[in-house]
Amino acid sequence: MEQSIIIAGFGGQGVLSAGVILADSFMINDKKVTWYPCYGAEMRGGAVNCEIVVSDIEVTSVHKKEADFLIALNDLSFDKFLPKVKKGGIVIANSSLIEEKCPRDDVKYIFAKLTDIARENGSVKATNMAALGILSEVCNLCDIKSIENAVEKVLTPEKIHLKDLNFKVLSEGQKIGQETNNRKI
Repeated sequence: MEQSIIIAGFGGQGVLSAGVILADSFMINDKKVTWYPCYGAEMRGGAVNCEIVVSDIEVTSVHKKEADFLIALNDLSFDKFLPKVKKGGIVIANSSLIEEKCPRDDVKYIFAKLTDIARENGSVKATNMAALGILSEVCNLCDIKSIENAVEKVLTPEKIHLKDLNFKVLSEGQKIGQETNNRKI
């Protein structure tokens, strides 16, 4: 069964890095995966998103008409990609930057102060890790250990010192995902 995840925000929030980490975590679990980035020439501060499609068998297409999951790291991304989430899909929204609103009643919302969580644990640049921690608990596609392994694989030698920070923020996101599962979103 194919599933599609959109991660969207602005340049500098780690959108593309989160997509690469997520795709690698799926590959670690022997899944078939595609990762498709989309960004403007301005990069930092400009709109950026990526779509990850994962399956147990060969992926049929890169772009899906509808997404099963949306991680929206800013308000613009929330508004732009919410219509693409399929009925019954899950939206993880960064309520540090997005007003908690539920314009559709056919999707499930998880609002979490992702930027605040990252800041409190060392760096706002780890906002993407908080989101992936939540996703690991609610998507049933990969576990936290696979994401940690992917983080270690993706971090360059110059950035390997950020591993513990990333793991800490990932764990904080995982806790929110566990609480969400306990509440049966």
